[in-house]
Amino acid sequence: MADVKIRAMRNGPYEVSGAVDLLDVAGAVYPADAGPIYLCRCGQSKTKPFCDGTHKKVGFQAAETVGTKPS
Repeated sequence: MADVKIRAMRNGPYEVSGAVDLLDVAGAVYPADAGPIYLCRCGQSKTKPFCDGTHKKVGFQAAETVGTKPS
């Protein structure tokens, strides 16, 4: 199994690296390239689920530390 890592960038998107399939609600696979993908966390991206850098314009801030898993 390939190593897949998801990292919360400081006040930015999730960085997803490694061989992973990203599926939409209908089960279609988004084409993936060789590099990492960046998924929006701020909710303001015009290219959701991908980050387009809008978090910088809107001043998005979020915790990047791991907390307890909600039950």
